[in-house]
Amino acid sequence: MQAELLDRRRWRTCLELANTIVEHLEIFHHRQRRHSALGWLTPVEFEDTATITVA
Repeated sequence: MQAELLDRRRWRTCLELANTIVEHLEIFHHRQRRHSALGWLTPVEFEDTATITVA
């Protein structure tokens, strides 16, 4: 995230930076980035395919 987002511009306020970080995490990290621990699925894909079993 540092190289992809934070180092590319100067931020006017901490609020602007915080909003950009949250947006980046929601769009890139949770929807696009694949994780080896999840079988190379995105977190959203993993949640969609996970089944809940009730004991």
